[in-house]
Amino acid sequence: MKMGKNKKVKVLFVCLGNICRSPMAEGVFRQLLAEHDLSHRVQVDSAGTAGYHAGERPDRRAQQATRRRGVDISRQRSRQVRRGDCAEYDYILAMDEWNLRDLQRFCPPEHRHKIRLFLDYAPHLGVSEVPDPYYGGDRGFEHVLDLIEEASQGLLQTIRRDLDVDGGY
Repeated sequence: MKMGKNKKVKVLFVCLGNICRSPMAEGVFRQLLAEHDLSHRVQVDSAGTAGYHAGERPDRRAQQATRRRGVDISRQRSRQVRRGDCAEYDYILAMDEWNLRDLQRFCPPEHRHKIRLFLDYAPHLGVSEVPDPYYGGDRGFEHVLDLIEEASQGLLQTIRRDLDVDGGY
């Protein structure tokens, strides 16, 4: 999907409660964009398919894990996916099959082509889902960050091609 010179690409990361995986992905990808001087061309947000934690900060363990890698997600606030997100965002990236199915049911048919699994951008990993670390220990959050960092690189490559920035990589 090639974008015009002044068009902004919009990316939405989605998990269940928007307190672990999707805010971590938002923070990591936002930092990656800054490192590649693309923050002005790409808008990033995250949301949950459920509104259990609406208005809350990311899970303390998610904040600690990302902070150890130089990413601050402490200012983010959880929100539930809104109907308007389906039209507004160019990439709607689910962390797992469950949330993918929920998004496909939620979004109107004309926007379903935007919905994918986030790990589709890291096929070399051999896994399709980012596991929910909520009920696990600290190692689970580190593993999730490893997956997010890999998929973020693949997503960045795709978006660079869309924006025709140095022809991708």
